[in-house]
Amino acid sequence: MASTEKAAGVTERAAAPQDPDDLAGLDALDSAQTVRTPLRETLLRKVLPPVTAVALVLAVWQILVWAEVAPPYKLASPSDVWGEVREAWLQGTLLDYIWTSVSRGLLGFLLALAIGTPLGLLVARVSFVRAAIGPILSGLQSLPSVAWVPPAVIWLGLNDSMMYAVILLGAVPSVANGLVAGIDQIPPLFLRAGRTLGATGLRGARYIVMPAALPGYVAGLKQGWAFSWRSLMAAEIIASSPDLGVGLGQLLENGRNNSSMSQVFLAILLILCVGIAIDLLIFSPLERRVLRGRGLLAGR
Repeated sequence: MASTEKAAGVTERAAAPQDPDDLAGLDALDSAQTVRTPLRETLLRKVLPPVTAVALVLAVWQILVWAEVAPPYKLASPSDVWGEVREAWLQGTLLDYIWTSVSRGLLGFLLALAIGTPLGLLVARVSFVRAAIGPILSGLQSLPSVAWVPPAVIWLGLNDSMMYAVILLGAVPSVANGLVAGIDQIPPLFLRAGRTLGATGLRGARYIVMPAALPGYVAGLKQGWAFSWRSLMAAEIIASSPDLGVGLGQLLENGRNNSSMSQVFLAILLILCVGIAIDLLIFSPLERRVLRGRGLLAGR
């Protein structure tokens, strides 16, 4: 009788559904169970924390304004910044500011992706190229993007080509180095197995190297986007021309020239919001998909 009850208890525990957040590694890969997260839990875990953080920042900001820690021309209030947002929206310029910068940033990043990916593969797989170019890529990655703006203006003039050149010089090294780091972490057994199965050359890069290097590659993509966005903002702040339009960086510089702290804060908040939105909409889902495919999404 006791043995029967014990067996029944074991069967119940085995049949009980597991929380997907408790699965990791091979358990997550072996589990075929798909559980939809309740809306309330999603709101509590994903939405409430950032909303609370934003509310706290706004509260501290308003308290500092009320305490008059700085004169109004140095510390604009949240209501002043909201007034700038409303005015730009009514004038129809708010979305133009955002689109001018976002379109440049995304196109420049795609170009950096198209150049940095084959360059990273070449550096990682050819020892002579790594010895020749590897240190240069690392040096370029540590070089501030703003340093490329003056020579780009001299070489290309005040146009969009100059903007894209600055973005490429800032982002390509990060994309390439991220892929190199991912390839360096591939277990040698994978490469030997691929060669045994005939996956060499471009086939090996497509079916073995790139899938195995995805975690490091995705990290390089995120860093490459960050460099692209920062490079673009530096170029827009320094280089101004009517032909370039008004992006977020130029909006920031216009606020400084007009001594309008509310406009400066508006530009900073828009730059921050665009960076967060790109990460949430593109890179975070991509990263979760890669981690889920390797059973590494436990607790995330």
